[in-house]
Amino acid sequence: MTLDPARTVTELKELRELTGNEDGAQRVAWTDTWVEAQEWMASKLEGTAAEMEFDEARNQWWTLRGRSDRELLIGGHLDSVPNGGWLDGALNVVAGSEVLRRIAEEGEPPVTVRLVSWADEEGARFGRSLFGSSAAAGSMADQDELRQLTDRDGVSLPDAIGKHGVDLDRATDAKSQLENAAAYLELHIEQGPVLESMDLPLGAVLGTFGVERHRVVWRGQAAHAGSTPMDQRRDALAGASKLALELRHIAERAGGGAVCTSGGVVCNPGIVTSVVETAEQLLDQRHLDAGTLASMLADAKERSGQFAEEEDLEVEFERIWNIEPILFDEQLVEFADESINGVAGRSHRLPSGPLHDAAEVSRAGIPTVMLFVQSLRGLSHTKLEDTKEEHLELAVQALDRLAARTIEHLGE
Repeated sequence: MTLDPARTVTELKELRELTGNEDGAQRVAWTDTWVEAQEWMASKLEGTAAEMEFDEARNQWWTLRGRSDRELLIGGHLDSVPNGGWLDGALNVVAGSEVLRRIAEEGEPPVTVRLVSWADEEGARFGRSLFGSSAAAGSMADQDELRQLTDRDGVSLPDAIGKHGVDLDRATDAKSQLENAAAYLELHIEQGPVLESMDLPLGAVLGTFGVERHRVVWRGQAAHAGSTPMDQRRDALAGASKLALELRHIAERAGGGAVCTSGGVVCNPGIVTSVVETAEQLLDQRHLDAGTLASMLADAKERSGQFAEEEDLEVEFERIWNIEPILFDEQLVEFADESINGVAGRSHRLPSGPLHDAAEVSRAGIPTVMLFVQSLRGLSHTKLEDTKEEHLELAVQALDRLAARTIEHLGE
């Protein structure tokens, strides 16, 4: 079978009509719409030699047996955020299915090739991202915390996943799926503006940013807004505001694509007639280099101490969550570059700010790489998310070349 990239675009549009509405994609994990998308995807691979199964975490697998038990994995996710875009996640799996069909038509491959649709990458319903891939990678160490999670309607995570045949206590048994994995490939929309700003359709991904996420608590003194002179106030919001503006300079000093975000500030007492006594500020910092990420955090703490002194405040940092940077396999990054150059003429290597299932697979010690395709206006997680159709077709071609080169490498 000749690869047909245009078919991928047609199928993505079909999935959009099936599982979306005027507000965007509605394939939230652990819902009927998500299951409908899984069933639709299964129908697209009927008639091939690929065997379909669900594992203990409801990751959906198609296995094309090869002459070797060594496995090339191609993966992504079908679930979306509410009112999401038509490409985020779905492109990975639908493009992967086109590559799998092409390989299957050519007969028994030298290695086993598997397509996986990971369960609940987004974490949209319960706030726990990368559910299925972390279960398979062996990094799901927070099961006691997962038991306590509920959605906005009060439904617990164990109850919700139980309706789809998943027992939280057995979800990590999915790790058996990776026993023979020798390489993992993932295609994704960039979800940012870098490739578009460079007028490039595709890029090879170096890895995923490490993340340091903290709650910064500023403490001052509540006082009457009308009777307290400006120079005698201990306004907690003043400290938070100074840090929010300083983050631009912290990222600039760090370089290397560093990003810092003040994601929200909650003030107490939170009324217009009182000076702010406490301000709880959410801080997110990301970088591809672990040492630089640590220095960014140290910089933020040092500058916060200075601002606290200037405003006569107290400040403390409480870590909410962190993950180390993930660097993808150098050989596979080279193959990705070659594949992109072969179909588009030019390539660019860039890091991923968002996390992906690929990060969990890489953490499990499996050689991993990602391809990015340009996102128009850098938008994602919105119905406005889009990519030029000709770029989508180039992405399918690049993924196919990358798969072929990786199979050749694994068979050597």
